[in-house]
Amino acid sequence: MATYISDGKKLLEAEYDYIPNVNDIIDGMRVLSINFRNNEEYAVFLLELNTRITCYIFDEIFIIGKSDSFNSLNDAIEAWNNEVI
Repeated sequence: MATYISDGKKLLEAEYDYIPNVNDIIDGMRVLSINFRNNEEYAVFLLELNTRITCYIFDEIFIIGKSDSFNSLNDAIEAWNNEVI
């Protein structure tokens, strides 16, 4: 389990080709799931302290999008799969 902080644009102190793992911590939130859309872009679903779900969209270690406050992991994954986020 690794702990990372972002500056809102990328993961700090992470290798260029690093992909977070389930149970890693990013910005104080636990990684629950990782879903890939294509070879470069992927979504990381994070558990907020208030038990809501945030989604960071990555290209390598760069954060290219963020969507937060989903009620459940299923809602967040469905939004990702339907390209709402």
